[in-house]
Amino acid sequence: MGNDNAIRDDDIAPRINEATRAFIMAHRDEDIRDVALHAKRDGDVDVPFALDQIAGRRIARTKLPRWAATDGIIYPPHVPMEQCSSQPAAEYKARLAAELIAGQPHPTPLVDLTGGFGVDFSFMARAFDEAVYVERQPQLCALATHNLHELGVDNAHVVCGDGVAFLKTMPPATLIYVDPARRDAHGARTVAIADCTPDVLALRDELLAKAPFVVIKLSPMLDWRQTIDDFGGAVRRLDIVAVHNECKEILVVLSRERTKRPLIRCVDDDASVEFLAGDDERPSVAPVSTLPDMRFLYEPNAAIMKGGAFATLQRRWPAAQIGVNSHLFVAGRWFGDFPGRAFVIDDIGTMNKKDVRRLLGGVKKANVAVRNFPLTAAQLAKKLKLSDGGDVYLFATTDAGGRHILIRARKNS
Repeated sequence: MGNDNAIRDDDIAPRINEATRAFIMAHRDEDIRDVALHAKRDGDVDVPFALDQIAGRRIARTKLPRWAATDGIIYPPHVPMEQCSSQPAAEYKARLAAELIAGQPHPTPLVDLTGGFGVDFSFMARAFDEAVYVERQPQLCALATHNLHELGVDNAHVVCGDGVAFLKTMPPATLIYVDPARRDAHGARTVAIADCTPDVLALRDELLAKAPFVVIKLSPMLDWRQTIDDFGGAVRRLDIVAVHNECKEILVVLSRERTKRPLIRCVDDDASVEFLAGDDERPSVAPVSTLPDMRFLYEPNAAIMKGGAFATLQRRWPAAQIGVNSHLFVAGRWFGDFPGRAFVIDDIGTMNKKDVRRLLGGVKKANVAVRNFPLTAAQLAKKLKLSDGGDVYLFATTDAGGRHILIRARKNS
């Protein structure tokens, strides 16, 4: 791969003089506000830069522990650190990439056309024989060059330039990765694929002409079914990725082979549920008469909620949905490996005063959640005079008979 516009490590490394480096090391584990308050603004210490490094490492300790454990990493200002991928999400992309290229002839080049801070690239690159990072902002290129060296990613080449222009002249690759910017020219957040930069819908054929696989990171707010339609049969699979029950991104995998029913994978940490597009038919619903006999309540994780993989869920964990749109499931059996939250049901009742008194007798605090219910969780808690927290979980939903019901539950000890 060409590297004519490569950024040298010394474009950024000299900025850290010995005084600044010593200051960062001395205060690296301290509260950034205290450091900023007491830091002297004279001498050879670049205080603003040092504060960025201390704050960046503090974020990385939770978000990017591999980076935080590497002393030489240089962090960008606060906003890019908050916006970059977390380590679990980046590690998942690396596993996905390795899965896709298994069996492909060597060498296997990766090209990341939207390099950014380089988190995803640093994890994915290790699965390839060579890897090219493309980014048009020189400062980010310099950061990536330095950090990739510190992380030991020795097969990486950094190119400072426009990703779309690079695409037109680049040699063939095994996989192209694109993370389109989801902000418009005025800085406002966008969701629609065509409103992102670059427009990967318009570039579909050019991307696939250069690589048999293209992985595109998109907003978790997108309608994944519409996204598949938008790419006109080029979607091989679509991965909905959640971390700690928070949906983070949709990964669209394009390939040259046209597919009518791509694989859909819903992933949340170590839990994974798969189905083919079109197989996510409506799940069975629990008859109202059976609810009093149900002992356990199940709430699917965020990725399954986003994917709507409820019928697939039932095939592996035979629980019945409480109502057509409740997305809460009940069963007489305990499933210890259920992909989501699981509770023991203490009582079920309607919203009439007698049932409410029975359900909440003596309860002053509860964790309130609503699904397909006319009130928000805050409104319901206020109506029932409940403060937040405690060991009681109260779910409000609508059953198969159209009744608004309350379910009092607790975690299984």
